[in-house]
Amino acid sequence: MAKRFVVIGGGAAGFFAAVAAAEANPEAQVVLLEKSAQFLGKVRISGGGRCNVTHACFDPRDLVEFYPRGGQELLGPFTRFACGDTMEWFEDRGVALKVEEDGRVFPTSDQSETIVDCLMGMAEASGVRCSLHSGIKRVEPGQDGTWTVFLENGDQVGADAVLFAPGASKRIWDSLEDLGHRIIPPVPSLFTFNIRDPRIAELAGVSVSNVRVTVPVGGLETEGPMLITHWGLSGPAVLKMSAFGARWMADQDHRFTVFVNWLPQFDTADELLDALNALRKDASHQRKRVLSNALFGIPLRLWRNLGMFARIPESANWSDLSKPQLRKWAEVLTESAFSVVGKSTHKDEFVTAGGVALNEVSFATMESRLHPGLYFAGEVLDIDALTGGFNFQAAWTTGWIAGHAMAGAPI
Repeated sequence: MAKRFVVIGGGAAGFFAAVAAAEANPEAQVVLLEKSAQFLGKVRISGGGRCNVTHACFDPRDLVEFYPRGGQELLGPFTRFACGDTMEWFEDRGVALKVEEDGRVFPTSDQSETIVDCLMGMAEASGVRCSLHSGIKRVEPGQDGTWTVFLENGDQVGADAVLFAPGASKRIWDSLEDLGHRIIPPVPSLFTFNIRDPRIAELAGVSVSNVRVTVPVGGLETEGPMLITHWGLSGPAVLKMSAFGARWMADQDHRFTVFVNWLPQFDTADELLDALNALRKDASHQRKRVLSNALFGIPLRLWRNLGMFARIPESANWSDLSKPQLRKWAEVLTESAFSVVGKSTHKDEFVTAGGVALNEVSFATMESRLHPGLYFAGEVLDIDALTGGFNFQAAWTTGWIAGHAMAGAPI
């Protein structure tokens, strides 16, 4: 009798796993169950509707550095299926891809529907039975090694193996806890720091190409571009910090002090002070208004706000500044302290840190160490990544491995 495999979750990981299983074992019956009214919801909206498929990072040792949780466990899987394999998989199936300057990979169409159509088409071609409005109540193991999946509508589906790929789902996590799996409590990741401060008020949209952000009490430090938003501070430097510090920040109720060095080429205020002194003595700068002539690549509006906070007079030229004024100016530019009073997340691309404990999963097969025949892929696991296509890559990789393992195919 042909095997039956049930995949729970119609997102990126679930679709990829279902197609992998169906292609690896054409005799098997693969059933994909999605609780909502639409398949591949997050794929459709990711990257502003363009779908950031993966990232052009081809060394697994470099790739794992983008995963605050799960990087060590993913090193082995990435040696078998990683970014280059993902690109080849889609291109072999007719999807043209492009690599942008920052390394992000998109379909050349700039339309997420291109990826959706490919996955839907491959599922149909490989015989995957896809079912919407099919929420799961629970999954129970049988004495003969099979499984029964109980649906919210009262139906039951028997399976030789079950693969969980529902994304971040409290109901599914509760069901897995009932089966004995430990769930790491989910907390938000990849969020903006909510800050109410006159230095950045009315500056939404202003960006700085490179800053250093530190939270000394939490042992956190990042460097990179920063964006000022209506809510506070965001951009790659902040998002990276929020990811790596997600659990600590949740423990602080997202209230803490963050320090910004707007000029990370100067490690300390003393180093910058020497440079500012040199400017004060430079004949070409002496008669220039300090607040009207931004330096070091800092946008003028931000430069003015920071200068006013440092109590630099509006009319002051460089030659007018006293040593105490210069020191205060250097401290503000290298050690700006901001009080974070909360967080803001992009609801359509919400990422959580938390899920099935990774030590309870074999990353050679993505199979449960507690229950043979139970597999996992994607965000249901305690795995998350920075922005740039890395979360999708974890979904493709774990889905590909789980699908092949479930089908009994070589990995």
